[in-house]
Amino acid sequence: MKKIALAALALSLIATPAAFAQQQQGYGHQQQDRMVKKRVVNERTVVKKTRWVRGHKLPGNYRRNVVRDYHRYHLKTPPRGYHWVRVNNDYVMVSIASGIIASMIQGR
Repeated sequence: MKKIALAALALSLIATPAAFAQQQQGYGHQQQDRMVKKRVVNERTVVKKTRWVRGHKLPGNYRRNVVRDYHRYHLKTPPRGYHWVRVNNDYVMVSIASGIIASMIQGR
């Protein structure tokens, strides 16, 4: 009887760590499956507000938006050699030949 009890006790002591190892291994896999990676992206939009000044030259890339129907926008008729250009929400009267700003109207 003593031999049977000792054998059962030895078997239970040997089998216990193996059972815990299997449990922890399975638990680790479940934890990895549930892991969620979060990625936060902060975007900033920088708006560069340019202040147009009479007598300065308007850059060439802004001179493309010529306003042909200036009466529609309540702008006065430009003199000969000048035209209105729309830059963002502003209207600028520019010399056709040189690109020098003669007049400007802030956007409405």
